[in-house]
Amino acid sequence: MASKVDVFVCKTPAIADIVILVDGSWSIGRINFRLVRMFLESLVNAFSVSSDQTRIGLAQYSGDPRIEWHLNTHSTKDAVINAVKNLPYKGGNTLTGLALMFILENSFKPESGSRTGVPKIGILITDGKSQDDVQGPARSLREAGIELFAIGVKNADENELKAIASPPSETHVYNVADFSVMSSIVEGLTRTVCGRVEQLNKEIHGEGGPSTIPAAPRDLVTSEVTARSFRVSWTHAPGTVEKYRVVYYASRGAQPDEVVVNGDQNSVVLQHLNSLTEYQVAVFAVYSNSASEALRGSVTTLALPMVNNLELYDITHSSMRVQWTAADGASGYMILYAPLTEGDAADEKEVKVADTVTEIELQDLTPATEYTVTVYAMYGDEASDPRTGQETTLPLTPARSLRISDVSHSSAKLTWEAASRKVNGYRIMYVKTDGVQTNEIEVGRITTLLLSNLTSLTEYTVAIFAIYDEGQAEPATDSFTTKSVPSPWNFRSSDVGTDRFRVSWQHAASDITLYKLTWTPASGGETRESVISGNSNSYVITGLTPLTEYEVALTAIYRDKRESDALELSQTTAARTTTVATTTTTTTTAVIRLGVRGLQLSDFTTFSMGVSWELLGSNVRQYRVSYVTARGDRAEQVTMVPGNQNSVVLQPLLSDTEYRVSVTAVYADEDGPSVTRSARTLPLSAPKNLRVSEEWYNRFRITWDTPPSPTMGYRIVYQPVSEYSVKVIATYTTGSSEALTGRARTLYLGVTNLNTYQVRMNSMCAQWQPHRHANQYRVVIESLLNGQKQEVQLDGSSSRHCFNDLSPNTQYKITVYAQLQDTEGPAVTTVQKTFPVPTTPPTRPPTTTPLPTIPVAKEVCRAAKADLVFLVDGSWSIGDDNFVKIIRFLYSTAGALDEIGPGGTQVAIAQFSDDARTEFKLNSYDNKERRAMQHVKDSIFTVAGGSRRGVPKVLVVLTDGRSQDDVNKISQEIQMEGYIVFAIGFADADYGELVSIASKPSERHVFFVDDLDAFRKIEEKLITFVCEAATATCPSVPMSGSTLPGFRMMEMFGLVEHLYSNLEGISLEPGTFNSFNSFRLGSDALLAQPTRYIHPEGLPSDYTITMVFRLLPETPQEPFALWEVLNSRNEPLVGVILDNAGKTLTFFNNDYKGDFQTVTFEGPEIKKLFYGSFHKLHIAVSKTLAQVMVDCNLAGEKPINAAGNITTDGLEVLGRMVRSRGAKDNSAPFQLQSFDIVCSTSWARRDKCCDLPSLRKEADCPALPRACTCTQDSKGPPGPPGPTGGAGMRGAKGDRGEPGPVGPVGPMGDAGIPGPQGPPGPQGPSGRSIRGPPGGPGERGEKGEAGARGLQGVPGTPGSPGREGPPGPRGGPGAPGAPGQNGPPGPIGEQGPPGPAGSKGEKGERGDMQSTSSVQAIARQVCEQLIQSHMARYNSILNHVPSQPVSIRTVAGPPGEPGRPGPPGQQGEQGSPGRPGFPGTNGENGQPGSRGPPGEKGEKGSPGVGIQGPRGPQGSPGPPGEGRAGGPGPAGRPGNPGTSGRPGMPGPVGPAGPPGYCDPNACGYNVGEREIDREVTDSDIPVVQLAPNPYQPYTPEEEGEEEDPYGSYGTYPSYYQPNYPQPRLVEPGDPVIAEDTEELRSPGIQRRTRSVAERRRGQKGNDH
Repeated sequence: MASKVDVFVCKTPAIADIVILVDGSWSIGRINFRLVRMFLESLVNAFSVSSDQTRIGLAQYSGDPRIEWHLNTHSTKDAVINAVKNLPYKGGNTLTGLALMFILENSFKPESGSRTGVPKIGILITDGKSQDDVQGPARSLREAGIELFAIGVKNADENELKAIASPPSETHVYNVADFSVMSSIVEGLTRTVCGRVEQLNKEIHGEGGPSTIPAAPRDLVTSEVTARSFRVSWTHAPGTVEKYRVVYYASRGAQPDEVVVNGDQNSVVLQHLNSLTEYQVAVFAVYSNSASEALRGSVTTLALPMVNNLELYDITHSSMRVQWTAADGASGYMILYAPLTEGDAADEKEVKVADTVTEIELQDLTPATEYTVTVYAMYGDEASDPRTGQETTLPLTPARSLRISDVSHSSAKLTWEAASRKVNGYRIMYVKTDGVQTNEIEVGRITTLLLSNLTSLTEYTVAIFAIYDEGQAEPATDSFTTKSVPSPWNFRSSDVGTDRFRVSWQHAASDITLYKLTWTPASGGETRESVISGNSNSYVITGLTPLTEYEVALTAIYRDKRESDALELSQTTAARTTTVATTTTTTTTAVIRLGVRGLQLSDFTTFSMGVSWELLGSNVRQYRVSYVTARGDRAEQVTMVPGNQNSVVLQPLLSDTEYRVSVTAVYADEDGPSVTRSARTLPLSAPKNLRVSEEWYNRFRITWDTPPSPTMGYRIVYQPVSEYSVKVIATYTTGSSEALTGRARTLYLGVTNLNTYQVRMNSMCAQWQPHRHANQYRVVIESLLNGQKQEVQLDGSSSRHCFNDLSPNTQYKITVYAQLQDTEGPAVTTVQKTFPVPTTPPTRPPTTTPLPTIPVAKEVCRAAKADLVFLVDGSWSIGDDNFVKIIRFLYSTAGALDEIGPGGTQVAIAQFSDDARTEFKLNSYDNKERRAMQHVKDSIFTVAGGSRRGVPKVLVVLTDGRSQDDVNKISQEIQMEGYIVFAIGFADADYGELVSIASKPSERHVFFVDDLDAFRKIEEKLITFVCEAATATCPSVPMSGSTLPGFRMMEMFGLVEHLYSNLEGISLEPGTFNSFNSFRLGSDALLAQPTRYIHPEGLPSDYTITMVFRLLPETPQEPFALWEVLNSRNEPLVGVILDNAGKTLTFFNNDYKGDFQTVTFEGPEIKKLFYGSFHKLHIAVSKTLAQVMVDCNLAGEKPINAAGNITTDGLEVLGRMVRSRGAKDNSAPFQLQSFDIVCSTSWARRDKCCDLPSLRKEADCPALPRACTCTQDSKGPPGPPGPTGGAGMRGAKGDRGEPGPVGPVGPMGDAGIPGPQGPPGPQGPSGRSIRGPPGGPGERGEKGEAGARGLQGVPGTPGSPGREGPPGPRGGPGAPGAPGQNGPPGPIGEQGPPGPAGSKGEKGERGDMQSTSSVQAIARQVCEQLIQSHMARYNSILNHVPSQPVSIRTVAGPPGEPGRPGPPGQQGEQGSPGRPGFPGTNGENGQPGSRGPPGEKGEKGSPGVGIQGPRGPQGSPGPPGEGRAGGPGPAGRPGNPGTSGRPGMPGPVGPAGPPGYCDPNACGYNVGEREIDREVTDSDIPVVQLAPNPYQPYTPEEEGEEEDPYGSYGTYPSYYQPNYPQPRLVEPGDPVIAEDTEELRSPGIQRRTRSVAERRRGQKGNDH
């Protein structure tokens, strides 16, 4: 014990109410808190404490303050000192402002023991800077008459202490360097407090001087705050107050207003205020002859209430209804609406309605137009923030369901459904398809119309337009073909005489004008003809010769001059017989051989037509159908049809060709007369009426009228010129149509009226007329002298900008690009010259030539950091002169970099020809590209070569010719490992090879110049793209087959195959596919990296966090951070937290004002993350929104403020537990497959989740890494053609078969005339302007019949065992046993040498191949749903069972997960076997069988009469079969069949070789494929491995009475959402992270640490 010394005792008779506010945050520590107790004890001893003397209360604070005892709790000094000695340590964050307001509202109250007329003293003791605002609460305390003293210890902020304490700070602020010296200020503090108590007591009781100021009112309170008013209340001042004067004014320069109320009132409502305005309020007590000091405060009015629930509904083509929820207090509403197109501002319309109206109909709108509707709540002349919606009016309703029926030779009936009740009528337009004259009929509101007076055998196109007041709707169209004019029927003869007989018939139609009747003796002779009126239906033929057979033909002639088919009959006149008695006339029965009736040609296509007729009867054996082109340039073709069949399809025919078709009935003895018709096949018609609509800045819609001929599809070609040239080409089976051409123009996304002003010698400004839809501008200024550029991004409200640091007397080009979301408009430029430097006297020229200067660094390359390698073609084809040009180009390019060296960009150059050599490495001041790129990968991008981990690796390849070896494989390997490759070709370089070498997209990574003199054309763009890829803010990284700006976080944390073995607690395991690795982060692994290493420039403003991970059965229920960024004081700045118990996800950061903000997401999609399967998580963070997507489905979005940047003096951590309790680990175990941060918010919507088996679509996804694929870029050579099948044997003549579809021709017949060569194919799309690569293999050729599926290859030999895993720090478990309870941990021994390799474990189950993984992924999804549906029941059970906080699982988890290592045993003579290595590789796949020669295309088709036409020209060889053989491809167009022949037997099908077979699932993930260099280390920035378990429970050794801060922790039902601390600048005295005792802090979460030695002592104690 120290010797007793005299201490100060306050002996003033004055009394006071003293409240001490003690900081109890974690930063103080328990040992220091004891010193605080001793200080408080000394402070209390200095005063006379009792209920009627000085009263002392105390509150303790951290994250949330609490009252330890009130002023009236203890009535004696001993009671207060005893309470001080037992004061518990609270722990938490430092929220001083909250605590100051807390004691104002809770301690200095009458009910808490505060007395009127007694001096009030507040004493604050703190050790750090507050994490919230302190000025406002301190001001409120001082204004309430409370004298404040501030005592700071150690890390306290003195400026903050001065802001809290009452003036003067010299006597009211104390700051000491450590808690141990706090006792030195006790006497000075108590003397000052004692003196102030005495002085304040005199002032209160009027003893301070000759005049006293009346007491002011107290406790100013504002309430009932609205946008236009608030209520002010106060506690009455002592004495007789006549009036209260309330003065209020806006904080920003407004004139004060005042309100006076009677002295018996203590509340008033201030009205007619401005919204969102801070008001200062002062309340004065007015006495009879004086006034008090002001009681002051401030309050901010709310924003004017907006309308809510804006809804646009009942949308028609010309109107829509708008409805909203009323805003409180609004005097009316203003509605603005305008079409969302580039139009005149006058298109915007305005409607104002009264405050009682909350619904309105907008009328006279334009059909099919998107409108934006904005509703403001009006408050007098002031308007609230707007509420906006968008909807598109409907198009004018067209007529629907057009049907054409009752088609005859001259009429057709049209029927349609009514368009709308508002339709005025219809306009019917019909036109002959091949004609030009249009017929038009306008009708009323009918739905049926008969078209008459049509031309027979003519195709008509009909369009029906619905007519409205606003215009006409889109047409309903269809086409039909009128029938042929009908022939008369029932043509017969009667009344036969010797020189006459009668013929009669029945009319076929009512519009027959004439009949033509001809008759001729069958044996030959004169043909006679008679024209008869169309009304007649019989005629007597006279003047005939007895007993003579006549052939009679009857033809009907119609109004359109068309003649029907002729009806024919034969009739023999009677013989003339004379006898004496009587004359007998004998009639001979007529023998009639009729021609076919009703012959029609129909169903026209471009290559066929149908022929049909009426059957004549059973006497007809068959029908002969012959057809030939009208030009006669083809041989006549004949086909025979059985007598019981009356139709046939003629094919193949030439398109747009007229054919004459004759049909003859064949009787038993001879043929009947032939009937002939002519018709034309359809042309290869082009589309018509190209229309452009929905123009926008980056798109437009085109529509067209389809041609009448059925098409296979359309080819659309469009290219920009001054506007877009658009071509639409219809594709047919026999060729392509002519192109329908047109022009279209996107909306102009550019500024106007760009000009310069304030031009100076070193600066100039530009201004422009803003674009109404732009949300950003990119402004670039470029020197036309040396190409130097400056670039800025401005928001959409900007209309001017000034550039400085320009060169004098230099011409500059200023370019402004307007941007709308992801679209950038055209460049708008102006040119201006800076003023020259004033003339100076001439100087003498230098006598020596100056040394060449280093090029000026480009602005875009500032802060770039990359490992850049130039791979230069040094083959003979370059030449010396050109090689010098290459060197100059390299000099200029490298000179554009800002800093070359370890702190910036490192540059290396390699030269290749037959072999590659390194000219100089990264860390130092022949044409065989594959070998050269392999050399760069193996020799330069290595640690020995100076390569740095986490820095973008950029390779620039320059070549002038095609490589003589295969570069595809090595270039794909390089890109797969994260390298960014630029390819520059010149002279004879192969553009296709450049594309395969370079990264994607090719537009940014492939450059081509005609010669080396043109390098300067691409230099600027190349430098820009290279530096953008190397920027520290957002370097380019490969992702999903392309490159994106972002960060590969897995590599940054060392979670890659060749580095993970250096990390403790990390193991390598299979991921979602065998080709993907995943890493298990154990409970003893807390991975951390310096923020300055990962994000040296901080985080971008907009970004997307992308992770593929899986929670494990042993993942704890408590919250943990998947990833978070900490500052130098280990306070979280930004991160993602998973709450396993509450099934929620939380994202947090600091906004631009420094305020901490959190958003929490929950729901079914979020819950998927917690049920044991791999899931993909996207968190897109923009300036206004945080959006979460799970497995590429939107899970939720919430508004946030724009983020402030992070500090880079801290750490980034994976898997950190939010809080530590008991013996819990400090890191949460889980599996992590991928982790990237992409500098764009659109990536979340564009990602296709190709790494999840259940969502992967092979057609849309890049090939899996290190997996064989059946669609490699390198195609094999085409196989040789198979032998031609021999001719079949001639068979017996059979019946005509059913017509088959267009396809392979029928069996061989007699040789016919060779068919003509087919028409040329359609013209291909336009090629590039530069020389393209050699044509690759053509499209797939025609396939023959599918060959039999080849047998599965013989299984490969088993692969070698997997490499032995890295030895653990202690002996790991042996072969896994059944899971059991963990035994007590043994003491930790010193790490011994690695034990020998463990014996080989039992053979595990074979890893799933891809297809099985897909099935398991689906099964996991089902399991998740089952688990989710039962979780409520399980939770209710768990909540009623008191238990220790351990994980209880009643549902089996997913199978196959490796068990956690058991606890280490006692140190033995030899370590137990090391952790089993990664599973051995699968056996290599058997080599796929070589592709057999394809057989000749089989001659298969419907048996028919004809011959095989000549074989079409052989197509170009197709690519190898993709996987298994497909079905037969479409056959080429067959030639015209020859003359009738007997059908032959089908030729034998050529044998098809078994196709090559490739199963990507069998490729397995081979860890042993590549040798791992175990000496690879990262010397420049190692992975920071935190202490194995820095978070341990605090074991009180001397504080037996301390309360457990987690006594009520329970089973941790949910995650508390705290207020996170405000970031502050790093100061020299800030603590740094130590390896043994580490304290990481999350807001509202307490962590305790102790040393490793303490931990070991604790473990030893547990063993006993």
